[in-house]
Amino acid sequence: MRQKVLFLCTANSARSQMAEALLRQLAGDQFEVFSAGNMPEEIDPRTLATLQSFGIDSGGLVAKSVAELAGQHFDFVITLCSKAHRECRHWPGSGVVMAWDFPDPKQRPEPNAFARTLQEISERIRLFVLVNSKQVQPLPPPAALTFYKALADETRLLSLLLIERAGELCVCELVEALASPQPKVSRHLAQLRRVGLLLDRREGQWVHYRLHPALPGWMAGIIHSTREHSGELLALPLQRLRDSANPPGSRVQGATQ
Repeated sequence: MRQKVLFLCTANSARSQMAEALLRQLAGDQFEVFSAGNMPEEIDPRTLATLQSFGIDSGGLVAKSVAELAGQHFDFVITLCSKAHRECRHWPGSGVVMAWDFPDPKQRPEPNAFARTLQEISERIRLFVLVNSKQVQPLPPPAALTFYKALADETRLLSLLLIERAGELCVCELVEALASPQPKVSRHLAQLRRVGLLLDRREGQWVHYRLHPALPGWMAGIIHSTREHSGELLALPLQRLRDSANPPGSRVQGATQ
């Protein structure tokens, strides 16, 4: 029997809709997924456009009021903003209540706010699936020495920094960015995956990589800080990505392994 998960935010127009669509796509065979809002509005068109641009099925998404789901039991009630958590933390009949607080993409200043929010929620969703799935066990985090050894190779370091910047990249994008043969890039990515730094997923024939969602905060922080202070090192790889036929975030790119 699938466990029931309810995502809540105030308007049910962006964050909770993203979470519903993501969990359905990633683990719809394990979880029955719903979303609702305390004061529901129409789904923001940018939410649907962003989901579609990342190849995530947005069919069936409808803004709903919390009141419409009253009386139902949920194994997990997950709030995505502090206001929703304050108002719904005593959801009747709920099992585990979790508070995830993500900035409202409608109020974020960056031009790619909706895409960034989707990536952030995706990382948390993937960790949720890993922790709560009986079929998948998360890898233990790498030891400090293993972590620093992984950063000592140029191909692995650049791959980590580019993936951290984009949120997710496929093999072919990294081949373009690094101007390296596909077997070499795949070999280094496989090594990063084996030690627990990366998580991969297959979408049809394409293989995509992202930072492992269970990565300890201090390790993720070092990768992020290194990327922020490596503008000169990343300039050429980023230019190659911009010049390539499949820019970062495209859902038509990929490479088989």
